[in-house]
Amino acid sequence: MISYSIYKNTSSDQWVTFVHGAGGSSSIWFKQIRDFKKYFNILLLDLRGHGKSNFNISNAFEKKYTFSSISDDIIQVLRKEKIKNSHFVGVSLGTILIRHIAEFYPKMVKSMIMGGAIMKLNLRSRFLIRISSLFKSIVPYIWIYKIFAFIIMPYENHKESRILFINEARRLYQKEFLRWFKLTSEINPILKLFRQVQLSIPTLYVMGAEDYMFLESIKVLTKEHKNSKLLVVPDCGHVVNVEKPIFFNKQTISFLNSLKK
Repeated sequence: MISYSIYKNTSSDQWVTFVHGAGGSSSIWFKQIRDFKKYFNILLLDLRGHGKSNFNISNAFEKKYTFSSISDDIIQVLRKEKIKNSHFVGVSLGTILIRHIAEFYPKMVKSMIMGGAIMKLNLRSRFLIRISSLFKSIVPYIWIYKIFAFIIMPYENHKESRILFINEARRLYQKEFLRWFKLTSEINPILKLFRQVQLSIPTLYVMGAEDYMFLESIKVLTKEHKNSKLLVVPDCGHVVNVEKPIFFNKQTISFLNSLKK
């Protein structure tokens, strides 16, 4: 089972589950914990191969990682802790996992907050993946992560997120990186499905105004999906919860509290 930690709030029966992206860990949510635990019970996860889940004997024999198998890791934790349903907060690739869980376990998802959401790959991101695929077995994986970091988060005000992204990625090792990279082979069809299928689950997309790789596709999606809302964060890049934590926390907690009404 993947590593996780819990912050209990005895005055609340609401759960919020945080899901980080590829190359990160639960530590990327350190700017959210203090504010969220005032209102909710918190579940923080380290996805397989990341953070304190950096080695798991059962995963060592996993020939291929899939969005289904990684999403099931999260479901196992919820079931172990007897959490019947939860709000989910994710960033980057974590938003794909949350959307996958919502597709196959809709009763367990009360709402979705999608930070720096990936719901479509533009030409630049597809080209980047193709180039990386050519060199992934030749060059050290951290080189590829650094290139991704500078392309996705290029500006000076993205520096903190960029450094955090790279430092967390250093905890991986080459074979684990290759397992995760193979997920790119199934990403296009699964994202196409997500764009086509509307869910009744309340969803808030929180996107940086400078997230030029993914923002435009989310603008289109939220116009078509009636249960989805878009919040654009000014002067902000891809990792919205790190770059603008005060704004992110205030708006997302407000969104969750509004659902109670």
